[in-house]
Amino acid sequence: MSKFLTLAFYFFATFLQAGTYGLTFLLPLLFREFGANEKDVGNVLMATTIATLVTIYFLGHVTAMLGRVNTIGLASIIIAVSLFLFGYLSVIGPMHYLAGIFLGIGWAMFYVLTPVVLTEITKKSERIRIFTLLSIFIMAGFGLSPVLGNYLVKAGYAINITFTISSVLCLISGITFIGLRRALTTLSHGDSVNDDSGLNWTSIKAVLCSRAARPIIMVGLGASVFAAVTNFQTIYAQQNGLDYANYFLAYTATVIVCRFLFAEFIGGRSPYGTITLLLAVMLTSVLCFIFFTDSSLLYVLGAVLFGIGYGVSYPIVKAMAANDSEPELMSKTMQIFGFSYFIGVFGFPFIAGWIITTKGMILLLVAAAGMSALECILAARRYFRDRWLDSMKQSGK
Repeated sequence: MSKFLTLAFYFFATFLQAGTYGLTFLLPLLFREFGANEKDVGNVLMATTIATLVTIYFLGHVTAMLGRVNTIGLASIIIAVSLFLFGYLSVIGPMHYLAGIFLGIGWAMFYVLTPVVLTEITKKSERIRIFTLLSIFIMAGFGLSPVLGNYLVKAGYAINITFTISSVLCLISGITFIGLRRALTTLSHGDSVNDDSGLNWTSIKAVLCSRAARPIIMVGLGASVFAAVTNFQTIYAQQNGLDYANYFLAYTATVIVCRFLFAEFIGGRSPYGTITLLLAVMLTSVLCFIFFTDSSLLYVLGAVLFGIGYGVSYPIVKAMAANDSEPELMSKTMQIFGFSYFIGVFGFPFIAGWIITTKGMILLLVAAAGMSALECILAARRYFRDRWLDSMKQSGK
């Protein structure tokens, strides 16, 4: 199988499985159907967070036994079980927490290993482009699954049917990944770390003391902003008489179009400068959600700006984590990058749920604006530091 065809099937399988995360945006609506609230959503996602972090920590040992691609296939089965449980259960209880744990285990395997597998078959110079394409298909998957849920509800179906459909798609995804094992092995250039290298405290310290620490911190902040804005977007839309499907369609379309347009050129010669500008756009979008709450047009504009800001900056930050890491720490760096990301996307909703139920949605968005500003400052400092170092080299000092 050619490299192009292998990547095409790889991205297709990624798209099918990525819808899983998009369904977490529908959990507030699903839980409200049986009397639960945003705090319950946050509690379940905290169980997801803990399961995710534990899984990432031991992931190296799992891949040593099964191999990376087989582990991704296993993740598909675990996620399918999780989604089936969410769709089947109708009363909040221990089984919801079990579903959350399965979601954390499966998504951790999928999220961490899919880019690592790609690093094995791509050169360093290709990674921003390849990671951008990977993120396009992930974005398409989890951006369109809430839209599917919205359309099914409008068509008269219960919202839980969306979870059942997605569980079947995850199984198809797993079969596709397993079918690509031989092609991926053939294309591997063998420059990445071996499967038997799991995380330990020494390796964690080494990664956090490297240049990759900054993008690792930045992705945690950005993921928290994303969770604050997107995970409870259904509640925000209901409170302000808006249609959340418009947000997800505008955000998803913007991210896909921008990432396709800039896949070859994104980041440029000053990636942290590009990131800084994009994060400023993200901050602007959050401010739109705070101050313009009753206009459908401005609601869509906020979604578009968020798609440009967060959606386009994310793959560059991810690529910088890979490029800033030491070659022998590549796999570990991506695992710790996953740690930071998951603390934001699954852990922050625990805090967000408390803020919404006790203080209101606007305070949550104010917190998101503060985190956006902090991430922007981190990127700007790295950009100006790199420029200063370049000028020193050119001057011969």
